Amino acid sequence: MPILLSTFYFFYFAIVGVYIIFMPKVLAMSGYSASEIGIIFAAGPLVRFILPFAFVKGLKIDVKMFNTALFITLLSASSFYFSLPNFYALLFSSIGLGIGMSVILPYIEVISLSLIGKERYGKIRLFGSVGFVLVALVLVKFLSSADIAINYLFVATLFTVITAFSIVMSSHVKNQKKEEVVNDINLLSDWKLWLGLTLMQVSFGSFYNFFTIYETDFGISLDMTIYLWSFGVLAEIVMLFSQGRFLRNNLLSILQITTFITALRWLLIYLFPQNIAVLFFAQSLHALSFALFHSAAISYLFHTYKHKALAQQFFSGITYGLGGFGGALLAGYIYEWFPRELFLSAALLALLAFVFLRLHALNIKNQQLS
Repeated sequence: MPILLSTFYFFYFAIVGVYIIFMPKVLAMSGYSASEIGIIFAAGPLVRFILPFAFVKGLKIDVKMFNTALFITLLSASSFYFSLPNFYALLFSSIGLGIGMSVILPYIEVISLSLIGKERYGKIRLFGSVGFVLVALVLVKFLSSADIAINYLFVATLFTVITAFSIVMSSHVKNQKKEEVVNDINLLSDWKLWLGLTLMQVSFGSFYNFFTIYETDFGISLDMTIYLWSFGVLAEIVMLFSQGRFLRNNLLSILQITTFITALRWLLIYLFPQNIAVLFFAQSLHALSFALFHSAAISYLFHTYKHKALAQQFFSGITYGLGGFGGALLAGYIYEWFPRELFLSAALLALLAFVFLRLHALNIKNQQLS
């Protein structure tokens, strides 16, 4: 099972790498305007945000739904061959891919945590980071036409679907129906927790969408910026491999520490945008602000709620979906009007995330005392 899970993460995040890094260039090569590309790429996060509420309204998260998502994902990936020339067909393909992948990953995350535990999770999940980086390094050498990118997208999707299907069929998750139908998730009563998790991802909007532009505007070369990105991913992989001992501690404390450190990370980039040594140090903190935070977050939700699959769906939808969409939108406006203060705003957002997670922790402590 660990081999199957590692293979799944490798190919799943290879899809993400192709889609995020290269598809915008493919669409530009195909004649799409910046606004059209923006609409197409905004569809995925919005679908990811909306989808969990469909499950709340009665749609079941079970093996049948999972297999349907696998079919939709493969069909959508193959449809890019035919939909690329037409905006609306392409938008439909992107929405389909977003729906399928938004179901697949949270479902597999529950299986991973159930079968291998939070301590070993990182050593399996790191293969996703490897897949993301590897496909970027390979495809950047060979991307000469749209068909090449779509070929990579389809092959990665095919292997993702095959391994995901194999994992579910051999994991006996079908026997967990009784646990999964119990919905104990109340977003309103736990609003401080969910707001804190979401604000953390909103703060990443500046980094994911504008870090390269921000640094090159300050005179840092594109090559050096790529080295900074690569160093951050390397730090992420190292943390995923070694984080098991940290996750044995209080997960809510880890979430607070990592959000506070993330605020310091963005502040360093704001204060020293041209200092290479400081920038590399800030990128080393990606080990904490992404790798350790992500693992602690999904582990905390896994152990907090009985409806584990829906908890992961909400984490994917609200934090990465709504948070990613809002973060990109907000960062775009800030960079247009106040470019120098971009990462100062990101630091304030991460600090707010820390505050709300701290308030949630105090609520939990008070409940335990009473």
